[in-house]
Amino acid sequence: MDADVGVVGVGTMGSMAMWQLAKRGVKVIGFEQFGIGHDRSGVGGESRIFRTAYKEGSEYVPILKESYKYWRNLESDSGNDLLTLSGALMIGNPESDFMKNVMTGIEEHQLDHEVFNANQAKKKYPQHKLLPDEIMVLDKMGGFLRPEYAVVSAVNSAKELGAQVHRHSKIESIETNNAGVIIHTKSGEEYSVGKVIIATGAWTGKLMPNLKKETSINRIKMTWFPPKNRMDFNQEKFPVFIRKTDDVELYGVPSLDGTTVKVSFTYKHDYVKDPDFLNRSVDLEHLPNINYYIEKFFPGLYPDPVRISAYMDLYTPDKHPILGEVSELKNTIIVSGFSGHGFKMSPIIGKMAADIALDGKTNFPINRFSPNRLLD
Repeated sequence: MDADVGVVGVGTMGSMAMWQLAKRGVKVIGFEQFGIGHDRSGVGGESRIFRTAYKEGSEYVPILKESYKYWRNLESDSGNDLLTLSGALMIGNPESDFMKNVMTGIEEHQLDHEVFNANQAKKKYPQHKLLPDEIMVLDKMGGFLRPEYAVVSAVNSAKELGAQVHRHSKIESIETNNAGVIIHTKSGEEYSVGKVIIATGAWTGKLMPNLKKETSINRIKMTWFPPKNRMDFNQEKFPVFIRKTDDVELYGVPSLDGTTVKVSFTYKHDYVKDPDFLNRSVDLEHLPNINYYIEKFFPGLYPDPVRISAYMDLYTPDKHPILGEVSELKNTIIVSGFSGHGFKMSPIIGKMAADIALDGKTNFPINRFSPNRLLD
């Protein structure tokens, strides 16, 4: 065989799976249709939020705490700074489901945090304008990641340990049998591996048509705004945040380039029919009222975005990821469908995928993530 494990898609999850497999001495080969660290799917956009106070469910908190350790491991292996802890703010009405979920996770897992009412928040973080009935919760183990750099770091660390990576190599199909998997490239080459990890994100439906019917590709739009005073929005003064006020949910990251601040909607996405034809151009009419909400909530920012970018990710109906073996395909593991909130946990997901490929199981509770829940 050409390798013990093949990884199709060397992006957010595939890069981490390769790194973990290579660390265990496994012969691994990866296939990426673009360059390493490309911005055409779920990796692009300069930054990602890391947080442990998790509105999506307290069951993720142990995974995120473990992921923190693996981010530090990757930094050690690669010699690169990838995760900066500057705190993470959750903002909203304490009686909302959003804030209740956050507090449930904090209380169940005893997370280090602080709570500020509207008046206290105004003094501590005047960059935000809260409504009188809103609060801030500071997750002290929050911060931001550099996604493109992280993927490059994981892949290069894997290569130093013997992994092979085929860049600009698009996969046409996979053929599974009892002995292993045959990977067919678009250029006509064939590779034989014992197991395959499919981590193709928005392109998963191309290789797995049955999953295509149960998932959707969403176009994610990100926006950056110029600050009136640059120093007010650096990482020392302006932690990452997620805010839900009424039906509006926004998130933001401190200025990384010194001149722009990333503040974007967390939803209001557009459906993408074919990932090979993502429209990267975004008009302001596709960002309803973004200027209004910047003026309303962030008096220290100029309300017209100076940068707008579009990316995409694969969403599942329940917003939980797809992770595990596929019952209808032998020797095949799917890692996909993270619905816009997977990057922060990618190193530990890479470990889980490696566990499943090598041992057929992982010690983490991932039953609810099984791909078979959608295929059934």
